[in-house]
Amino acid sequence: MKLAMAQTIVSTDIPANGAAIRAMIAHAAAQGVRLIGFCEGAFSGYSKFQIGSPAEWEDFGWAAQEAELRSIAALCGELRIFAVVGGAHRLPNGRPPHNRLYIFSDSGSLLTRYDKRFLSNSELGGWYTPGAMPIIVEVDGFRLGCAICIESQFPEVFSDYERMGVDGVIFSSYGLPSYFQIALRAHAGLNCIWIGAATPAQKAGKGPAGIIGPDGEWMAQCAEMPEPGLVVAALARNDAAYDIALQKARPWRAKARQGDIYREKRIDDPRSHNRDDY
Repeated sequence: MKLAMAQTIVSTDIPANGAAIRAMIAHAAAQGVRLIGFCEGAFSGYSKFQIGSPAEWEDFGWAAQEAELRSIAALCGELRIFAVVGGAHRLPNGRPPHNRLYIFSDSGSLLTRYDKRFLSNSELGGWYTPGAMPIIVEVDGFRLGCAICIESQFPEVFSDYERMGVDGVIFSSYGLPSYFQIALRAHAGLNCIWIGAATPAQKAGKGPAGIIGPDGEWMAQCAEMPEPGLVVAALARNDAAYDIALQKARPWRAKARQGDIYREKRIDDPRSHNRDDY
């Protein structure tokens, strides 16, 4: 299954954001990509970088964003491709929006959405409302979870997805600083999963979009330049490069976590229990 991760310019111009996303989707589809991921806030912009202040959500162009969302959905159906795109989601009664990933199917529909659960301290100050649950989408037999930005710093997000049987995680962020990259590589290697990471083009100099293999190594990355880019990699469970990660390490770790293989080997002996004897 071919996966692509994009870095597009994110601006305050919602139609321009939508046009950039559609162009990248078409570019990916022409290469046989089945799912493409975009950064956090790719449609709407992200918090203070494009919005200005929490109060400005009231005057945000919600109708313009919805029009772009519907246009993206239609294009995905036309080109037979899945897309994961970041944007804000309006909530009633003046509540801050969700920081959301919209997941579009290759049939041209809005398949589901993922709302960022672990918000940063600043995001909780009126910018966003936290989500409540993980989501998994299936593309050509591959199960993929979603995560956003600061969630890279919460190992349980990725270990929980591993226990839910995902093959990979689509990670969208407004920037991929080095400590995010280190964490993502660790999560991929520890859980033996693929991780696709998307970022805005203007942040690519500090960490470009890329795809990490189940061994924790980068498979491919965009250029570290503040310009639009696309990275593509094929996910294959029978890839010899990931034999240890997928066929040996991941099954063994799942068995080890159950604990039976250790409980049956433990002994009840004073020599074992004594903590102050050489």
